[in-house]
Amino acid sequence: ASAGTFAVGAALPLVAVALLPAAMLMWGLAGSSLVFLALLGLVAARAGGSPWMLSVARVSFWGALAMALTAGVGALFGVAA
Repeated sequence: ASAGTFAVGAALPLVAVALLPAAMLMWGLAGSSLVFLALLGLVAARAGGSPWMLSVARVSFWGALAMALTAGVGALFGVAA
């Protein structure tokens, strides 16, 4: 189950990359990844019987923080666009 959710979680942003125009790629990928994280958090909450709002907020917050830190480190080393 874990491998399947990781595979789905990785495939969804790849679909977004294939569909987005190059000019919208950076912001579109970040936004769609957050939406997909929220959806997967919702699915996980429903499957585990936990409060869905808390789960969605937690997954979205930590996902956004991880993306921001990754972008910040990339900018620090001059590899971010």
